Amino acid sequence: MTSQSQGIHQLLQAEKRAKDKLEEAKKRKEKRLKQAKEEAMAEINQYRMQRDKEFRLKQSKVMGSQSNLSEEVDERTLGKIKELNGSYNKYMEVVLKQLLNMVCDVKPGIHVNYRATH
Repeated sequence: MTSQSQGIHQLLQAEKRAKDKLEEAKKRKEKRLKQAKEEAMAEINQYRMQRDKEFRLKQSKVMGSQSNLSEEVDERTLGKIKELNGSYNKYMEVVLKQLLNMVCDVKPGIHVNYRATH
């Protein structure tokens, strides 16, 4: 009986060792998966930063040229406004005098298309 109990005892020990090895293998596998996930996330973040940097460079080139165009349009607009104000100041009195002369100096007369009904 002692040999049987010794055999059972050995089987139980072997089963326990196998169970321990399985648990250890599971832990290693989990550790490898976790490490692979961390490496993948680091690689994804690096790629994202690189693409973001490229996008910002392209965006600054486009927006820079647009801001230059905007400044140029603003300068042209201000120049045109100054030109129109100068023209207004230059001709304002002359046009106002002509307008007042036409309105105030009424010369009565018969229109050329008028027909006498008598």
